[in-house]
This record gives sequence, structure tokens and C-alpha cells, in this order.
Amino acid sequence: MIDLEKFASMLLIGETSTVEFKRCGNEVEHDVFESICSFLNRFGGDIFLGVLNEGTVEGVNPTNAAAMMKNVVNVVNNPNVFKPSPYIEIESFDWNGRTIIHVHVPVSGDVHSYKGDIFDRVGEVDVKVVATSQIADLYLRKKGIYTEREVFPTLSLDDFRLDLLPLVRQEAQNHLTDGRRHPWMEMTDEELFRASGLFAEDRVTAQSGFNLAAVLLLGKDETLMRICPQYETDALLRVVNVDRYDDRRIVRTNLLESYDELLEFSRKHLPAPFFLEDDKRLNLREIIVREMVANVLIHREFTSLDKSEFVIERDRMYVSNPCNPTRDGRVTPENVNPRAKNPIIAGFFREIGRADRLGSGVRNLYKYCLDYGGADPVFTEGNHFMISVSLKKLEPIRFPFGKPSIGLEKVQVHIEDEKVHIDSGKVHIDPKDVHIRNEIAELELNQPTVEHITKLFLQFGTEIVFGRREVCKVTELKERGASKLIGLMLRNRLLDTVVGQGKGKYRFRDFTKEVRG
Repeated sequence: MIDLEKFASMLLIGETSTVEFKRCGNEVEHDVFESICSFLNRFGGDIFLGVLNEGTVEGVNPTNAAAMMKNVVNVVNNPNVFKPSPYIEIESFDWNGRTIIHVHVPVSGDVHSYKGDIFDRVGEVDVKVVATSQIADLYLRKKGIYTEREVFPTLSLDDFRLDLLPLVRQEAQNHLTDGRRHPWMEMTDEELFRASGLFAEDRVTAQSGFNLAAVLLLGKDETLMRICPQYETDALLRVVNVDRYDDRRIVRTNLLESYDELLEFSRKHLPAPFFLEDDKRLNLREIIVREMVANVLIHREFTSLDKSEFVIERDRMYVSNPCNPTRDGRVTPENVNPRAKNPIIAGFFREIGRADRLGSGVRNLYKYCLDYGGADPVFTEGNHFMISVSLKKLEPIRFPFGKPSIGLEKVQVHIEDEKVHIDSGKVHIDPKDVHIRNEIAELELNQPTVEHITKLFLQFGTEIVFGRREVCKVTELKERGASKLIGLMLRNRLLDTVVGQGKGKYRFRDFTKEVRG
């Protein structure tokens, strides 16, 4: 029996992806059966006959109610009309003296058609599905299995990037904080694949082999394209040329290197503003983008023909990936229902510290996005899962140590919608608040060195004292590489040696004092 309080709430909220109102005064109209079909093919739901679209209750003719209910049951059980015939629940009830017919449609494990047509529920609308790819997605959603587990018996270790395994082992070891030695450190390559679920047995065919998760995580590019040719992630910058793009990177490599490439794309185009939390400096860009990138890579449906996207626009950035949804609509910390779309891949990423436990991503983004972009993030689940994060308006460029005299005279920057030269009077110069890139731009350094110095400056600024150990931690360089980097920065007068705090301590120079002097 319908819960009347729940029905009252539905009337106030209105139609949703799982609630439909139909007028149906004297007879059942054909669009009722289209809604039944679409609910069967999506998440199930409730249909109320005798209610107008806006939620006004008119009721059905009470003398016809029994015949109308019998008609619904007869139609859905007619194999020439509904294929396959579904199970539904139907009842009538009284609401303030008016008769309402309630049809409850449970979610089905099959794809259903009504009079030869397949319908799907998109938001509040019943949509006829005609495209082959959309029909394929419907069947995929109904399979109820994880496609990452599909086994490919003909694959061997030669099809995989075994050169990445030392990095994988080290990241797994670094992620442990209790001093234990990670089991992967002692395993052979084949044992690591088996232990992490990347080599398994297909319970249907009884064949053993590497699965799709293994191909996606560690497959060579040619292996990945052979097994999963539709897989790619499109990274786009749309700030000036919003109809096309200002910068683009199509990522078609394994998930581990895709993760690194997408993070690098974000570092190239997104600011990393200064932020303190409990006297600890945090890089909000890294925190937010890591969550977004991990989601777009880990939780997508890899057999879908649709691609994933990472898009940076003037006032927002978003990721979108095809998925096998469990609902339609907004996701919030209050209603989040964590479910790993690809548990093997998600577990592998967690093991090496590139992802956290399920549900933490939503909470982390709600925690930091307001400070980073000025608004809460927006999570939307459907055939595509999307995370949208607001971006604050780009500030005019500022220099760390005064305006450089050489090296950047012809560089152009964007101020709102206008591209101007860096020596334009429209560019605001503030020697107090600056970015290290502008100081080192005139030095003849390779790009990795520039990135290392930038990371260090963003981490320590001009106040924090650091040594070789901290350089190793921030840049992930070995001790020898960290020593060489420190020597280079000393030779180029980027660092001051700090005395009285132990041997080998340094601080970035504050050139603004020299400018003021």
C-alpha cells in the first residue's frame, strides 16, 4: 500500500526520473505504457494515474478504476506488446475523496520493448531509443557485471609495460605509513598481477588470463588499442576559443600514465593559489584535480563508445565520463551511495596512493572547492557522470621579484577576454605576490627543472627553510638529483643559505626587498 506521506512529498517535489504523473481520467493512455517501459529500462519508479503534470490531483473516474487497472495488467503481460513481459505492482487508493491508481515498476534485469520500441528514462522524460550505441549501452547497463573482469586468455606478459612495475611497487611502499614492507616488493611480476586481481579465471568459460583491468592499468599502447580501441580521454582548454579549443591533449595510454598526463595538463593551465589549513600549506589545485582525474579514469564504463573529457573553461572545469549509473540526478555528501564501478582498478589505485576510499572524493571536493573556486562542486550522475568545479576569474599576472628586464618582453597573457603583451600598461605588477616561473623564465633551464623549482617555491615560498630531504620529498628526486638541483639554484642566486638551523639549509630569496631598495 502506498505511503500517503510519501505520496504527499512526491506531489510537492513533482516529476523526477523515478516519478511520473498521468491524467488518465477515464482510460489508460498509451504513454502510460511508454513510461512503464522506460522505468523498466532505467531505475524503476512509480506512476500515478489521476494526477496532472504539475502535481494537481484530479483523480480517475472511480467507476472505471478497476477496468483501467485490469487493462494495465493485460497489456504488460501480452508478449506481443511487451517483450519480455515485466512484473509490476498496481493498486488504487483514495486521496481527499479522489481515486488514484498507483503503478509501481521495479527495476528489471532485462531490456524491455513496448510495441517494438525501446524507451529509456532521461530525467523526467520518456525517450525512444533508436541509436545502436544507445541500445548497446542499455544492454550493458543490464548485464549486472563488471566489464573490467573480462578475461583475454591469449595475452602474455609481453603485452604489458613491465617497466612501470618498479614505480608501482615503490608507490605502494611509500603509501604504507606503519613501517611495514609492502608484499608487492617481494613478488615477481606475474605474482603481482595475480595478487592485485589482474590475472584471473573467467567463471563462465573456465579460461584463465589477464583481464581488461590489467590491460587498462598496465597494457602497452598497442595492446590497449587492440583490446579497447574506443578508450580515450580528451583534455581541452576553452578560454578564448570557446567554440573549439586553445589547447588539447588526447590521452590514449594506460591509466597510470594517463593520470600523470592529465595532472600535468591541469598544472599547465590552472592556478595554484596560496592556502593554509591549520598552519599547513595546501595545494588546492592538486587536491581537487587529483580527485577529478581519479574519478574520470577509475569509474568510467570502458566498453562504452563515448569518450571521457577533462575540460577547463573560463569560469569552471569539469570531467565527464560514461558510466553504468545507479541513479539520475545530483549527488551530494548527504545522498552519496559509494559503489566502485571498477573495483579492481579502484583497488589498484588505492594501493599505490592515487585514490582514497569510496565516497571520500565527494567530501574532499565539497571541503575545498568553495575556497578554490568560490562555489560548491556539482556532481551529476546519469549515462555520464560529471563533476563540475567553479573557477575564480583569472587575476592579472603578477611577478615574484619585480618585472623581469629580459626574456619575457614578447610573452602574451590573457586579461579577461583580451590577449595583451606582458609589458602592456594593462598588466598589473605587484612585487609582493608573485610566481617563481617568471623569475626563472630568463634562465636556460629544461622543462623538468623548471617544474621542480616551481613545485619547491609553491611549497615553501620565501619564508620556510628546507634542505635536501624536503627537496627529495616534494620533487620525488633521489638524493643525488636533489643535491644537483640545490646547487643549480644556488648558482643562479635563487636560494640563500640559512645558518644556525643545521647543515645544508636554504630559503628562497625574497627579491622584492631588493626591488624596493
